[in-house]
Amino acid sequence: MILWKNLRKIFMLVLGIFIVCLSFTTRAAIVTSIKPIGFIAASIADGITLVKILLPEGASVHNYALRPSDIKHLQEADLVVWIGPEMESFMKKPLEKLPTQNTIEISQLPGVQSLLLLDQSHKESRYIDQLPNIENHIQFKNHEYHHYHNKYNMHLWMSPEIAIQIAMAIHSKLLGCMPENQDQLNANLQYFKASILTMNKTINQQLAPLKGSNYFVFHDAYTYFEKYYSLVPTGYFTINPEIQPGAQHLHYIQMQLLSKKIQCVFTEPQFQPIVVKAISRGTNVHFGILDPLGTEISISKDSYVKFLVKLSTQYRSCLQED
Repeated sequence: MILWKNLRKIFMLVLGIFIVCLSFTTRAAIVTSIKPIGFIAASIADGITLVKILLPEGASVHNYALRPSDIKHLQEADLVVWIGPEMESFMKKPLEKLPTQNTIEISQLPGVQSLLLLDQSHKESRYIDQLPNIENHIQFKNHEYHHYHNKYNMHLWMSPEIAIQIAMAIHSKLLGCMPENQDQLNANLQYFKASILTMNKTINQQLAPLKGSNYFVFHDAYTYFEKYYSLVPTGYFTINPEIQPGAQHLHYIQMQLLSKKIQCVFTEPQFQPIVVKAISRGTNVHFGILDPLGTEISISKDSYVKFLVKLSTQYRSCLQED
């Protein structure tokens, strides 16, 4: 009986050690706020460590609330990568409790700040001049959507230039805590940069014929991508996708659609396009989908490149329709 008890204790001890080791080897060393940032991290961490993405598939970064399991992932991560409180306001308080050396706030990177573009609510667009009063802007003042009070557009993952800066920052952080993986990290960073250059040739070929196209996007998530590839939208339905556009703004868009000058209206899979469909009735405008979060793309070392190529294909498929 005593022998059996001792054997049982030994078994339970070994089992406990196995479980702890298993959890350590399977937990993500890098946690990113959203999937496109995870794409970049996965390329640099390929063959070295795991990447965990907080935002679930189909969720919107604009209204997400952290779950207890998310808090645990943040606390256990060796590195947390996020845009900043202007975009992921739900991460601000939890990250205040983490050492700053364990986080990368992308909007504060020196190489990124020089590339920031003004948010649409802080500059004139091609259609705002024609509206004496945009109800959208009035509505925003009474809502706690901090992303839309920021001076700069925070959809930073849409820029290939900024993506390289993010990759370099992740590379530097991982090199500091995993110096034994220097060769692999260096190779991964070089591969990422080279893949961006190759991708640019492909995308420029796809999008060059589309310059000058007239189209509306659902919200201003694509400014960096469009600027980089010389596309200029006629406008957007809303600055804040969580707030329905004002009646005057919608009337203006409807008049544009009825004028037959608009080739395409893009919606997003994260939001129901009820308003978009309603004001487009009676027009011949084409509909397309732009996915700013790469919902259907699997995490791999090539996922960021696939993400941008897919965006390019989504633009082309709608704007080239007859």
